[in-house]
Amino acid sequence: MAVDLSISSGRIALRGALTALTLGPLWPRALRAAGEAAGGPLEIDLSAVDRLDSSGAALILAMERRHGGAVSLSGANEEVSALLAQLRAVAPATQAPMRATAAPRMNITQDLRVKVEFFGETVLSLFALHSQLRMLRRADFFRIAERAGLQALPLVLTLGFLIGMILAFQSAVPMRQFGADLYVADLVTLSLCRELGPLMVAVILAGRTGSAYAAELGTMQVNDEIAALTTMNISPVSMLVLPRIGAAMLVMPALIVAINAAGLAGMTAVLTAFGFPLSAIAAHIAIHTAARNFVMGLCKGVVFAAMVALIGCRAGLTAKGGPRAVGESATAAVVGGIVVTVVLDGIFSVIFYRLNL
Repeated sequence: MAVDLSISSGRIALRGALTALTLGPLWPRALRAAGEAAGGPLEIDLSAVDRLDSSGAALILAMERRHGGAVSLSGANEEVSALLAQLRAVAPATQAPMRATAAPRMNITQDLRVKVEFFGETVLSLFALHSQLRMLRRADFFRIAERAGLQALPLVLTLGFLIGMILAFQSAVPMRQFGADLYVADLVTLSLCRELGPLMVAVILAGRTGSAYAAELGTMQVNDEIAALTTMNISPVSMLVLPRIGAAMLVMPALIVAINAAGLAGMTAVLTAFGFPLSAIAAHIAIHTAARNFVMGLCKGVVFAAMVALIGCRAGLTAKGGPRAVGESATAAVVGGIVVTVVLDGIFSVIFYRLNL
């Protein structure tokens, strides 16, 4: 029998085999029906359920949490009742429905503690990753990497070309007074490779990928899908956070190379219009695209990508207070990612200066 549900006044009847293989389409419908029945008693009828595993039991517990009021089960046999009792013993305590009231605001100390705890949990999950490789799904990883990298490539190339043109125009005007306008190529090349390339890509990553991570995980948190993973003893950090951080770090070097190339192309177009030969421009570009400057920019970018992804995932997994919290978490991910990127860039500048790099 196909899995399905029917809804009547104060009653939800489930039918079919409630297993991990069949619950995907049914899960959001069941939670939505339980939430719409809030404010009165709810009866969940299991008399037509053929089979139920831990995923089906997790769905029933999630429906009870989403309803938030008095919930009674009917038609459950002894095996189903025993499984539900076992899950209730290890599941978090039932909370009142969060859509009725706004989430309380945390003070600075509590917010800092949450961030430190999440960072520590992520580091511990990374060290324990070798024993949880089954949590990593290759198809999901490459899908996340494609959205973070390949789909961002047109925007990166466009902004890189425009930034190169703007830098060249703005630099050529004052340097022409000293007859040094050819050295615009040196200025733009050094700025892109060491500073602007990684910084601009990190800002783009925070605006696109960081907000997407926060919105996606925030929706899962509001819909109790994260609670369901925890109930099934699946670490949300290992399954959801680490692949997103790895995907962002993987695509970051390619995006930096793309924005540097586009910026140099824009700068070359401007200098060519000023009458400088391509051979002279290429010679000045080659001076400052040495391996040291290039690698320094790539290393900064990888660190920026890891922090942007980490902040986006943290904002999503800590979203509380109903659907509005998803938008708030996306905003927090973008703002936090940009601020942390600028702070880290300043720290890298001081370190490179002290190391005479």
